[in-house]
Amino acid sequence: MALVGNPNCGKTALFNRLTGARQKVANYAGVTIERKEGRFRSSAGRDWQVLDLPGTYSLHAATPDEEITQQVVTGNHSDEAMPDAVVCVVDATNLRRGLRVVLELIALGQPMVLAVNMMDIAKKRHIHIDIDALSKALNIPVVETIAVDPQGVDALLGQLETLAQQLVPAANVAPHALTNQSPEALQERVNAVLQLSVSQASDAANDISLSYRLDSWVLHPVAGPVIFATLMFLVFQAVFAWAQMPMDMIKEAIDATGAAVEAALQPGILQGLLVKGVIGGAGSVLVFLPQIVILFFFILVMEDSGYLPRAAFLLDKIMGKVGLSGRAFIPLLSSFACAIPGIMATRTIQNPRDRLVTIMIAPLMTCSARLPVYALIIAAFIPDKTVWGILNLQGLVLFFLYLAGIVSAMLVAFFFKQKWGSRIHQQALMLELPDYRWPNVRNLVLGLWERIKIFTTRVGTIILSLMILLWFLSSFPGAPANADQPAIYYSIAGQLGRLLEFVFAPIGFNWQICIALVPGLAAREVAVAALGTVYALSQTGEELSRSLEPLIVQSWSLPTALSLLAWYVFAPQCVATLSVVKRETNTWRYPVMMAAYLFGLAYLASFLTFHISTYLLGR
Repeated sequence: MALVGNPNCGKTALFNRLTGARQKVANYAGVTIERKEGRFRSSAGRDWQVLDLPGTYSLHAATPDEEITQQVVTGNHSDEAMPDAVVCVVDATNLRRGLRVVLELIALGQPMVLAVNMMDIAKKRHIHIDIDALSKALNIPVVETIAVDPQGVDALLGQLETLAQQLVPAANVAPHALTNQSPEALQERVNAVLQLSVSQASDAANDISLSYRLDSWVLHPVAGPVIFATLMFLVFQAVFAWAQMPMDMIKEAIDATGAAVEAALQPGILQGLLVKGVIGGAGSVLVFLPQIVILFFFILVMEDSGYLPRAAFLLDKIMGKVGLSGRAFIPLLSSFACAIPGIMATRTIQNPRDRLVTIMIAPLMTCSARLPVYALIIAAFIPDKTVWGILNLQGLVLFFLYLAGIVSAMLVAFFFKQKWGSRIHQQALMLELPDYRWPNVRNLVLGLWERIKIFTTRVGTIILSLMILLWFLSSFPGAPANADQPAIYYSIAGQLGRLLEFVFAPIGFNWQICIALVPGLAAREVAVAALGTVYALSQTGEELSRSLEPLIVQSWSLPTALSLLAWYVFAPQCVATLSVVKRETNTWRYPVMMAAYLFGLAYLASFLTFHISTYLLGR
């Protein structure tokens, strides 16, 4: 069966409730639109395959997502079989919107069940839905569901069993053609069905809801942006203030592990690989896990509470002035986690030029991979002190780094607007504002656990593999007799770093930083692990230390540290992002253009930062 419904109707929550962990996620062939499939066995022993189709407002597709849904339910998708049955999910609090796609599905003549979801919220709002009258008006089975309740799908499962006994295999059914109903006629039918089946208490209709009262402040043209900026500012303050204790605990555990391994093994290649390559490299990135967890905790809370769509409306007018579509907000917001899903999310933008502009600036959003780099340099060079009585200076610097990425993205978008001129047509932002609600603890835990898994998996696979390779390149060949420099200076990696130093010396980078930039092309956070390995191998005898912060403080000047921060605001050091841009645009032109302008901006910003700070500090 296929699950069909509007965005934000609880369709995916219903899918998760039915299938649990028995899911697999992939992309449809040739596009980046997600395909979610799951399985479950009913109490009668029947096996069901469930396909969660992209959200749609109509089967007359306006976006690539809606086109996929249309092709699957009509049996016209080349790689997807027509479903035996359709379960259409609608939001009980907004039947007027959901019934449009229901009527379009009924016209196809497929076996179908209507699941009226979020019935608990509808009852709290004194919305009464006569399920029997709704079923009679539509002439299809209708059931109540509450996807967040373990017993909230029992009625649906029972109806599916009844339906299964009447099904004709979809392979024996010819593809369907969509009927062309005028929007006016469709809306008249929706109104007629609503009049027969839905009523609302008159006193409840006149009540001003809590969400409405909050929105009078949150969406206020003056108070709204102030609230948004304050929330963002507090998030970055918390990233440093709350994370210090768990970071110290992880750092102590890594140091203790390194000391134990060093004591247990005889000096040699194996000891060097484990202590300086694995523990000194990958371990130096793992320290920043608490900060990433705290950052995503706040993002998930704002998303689950219903605040993020409000932020989209607040920023829509500003984004429009620089040539961005209001629809670009969600893809750009996704890019704060990682530019890859952000770029993929641009498929919801209908205008091709709007979509291209959004793709081109997505890497300027400060993704979570930059956070370990920022946190390392800020903790080492920015004093941990309070300014203006209440603000943490380190959190303030982190806030301005994120702000620098956002402002840069707006300026680049404005440049593209001037370059492409009249070819960009701004579209009005249409986005549903859900009611405010307390974040669901289960959703928060699952979301944070997913981020922890992603981060630790990268540490244990990509980063660890690159650190082993880097250790090898940094250890061989060994130092010549009577060498006056550490062995890494004479290694393959050392020679490469000294070669790159000619290019990066004008912006203050030494050869150790140049070495770290190369594996950092795989993922930005790898640069921290690379620095950990490089500086561990650069130490000798009595100065041996596994903590990276004091080592870079001894080796770098403050202008160099500030220059590296400026570099990471812009530099697209993630090959995976460029490959996704190529796949999305189906040409190498735009990833090459992206890499060129981002590296150019990074070099210019670092050059100015290094020389201005050197002049001001007199160093």
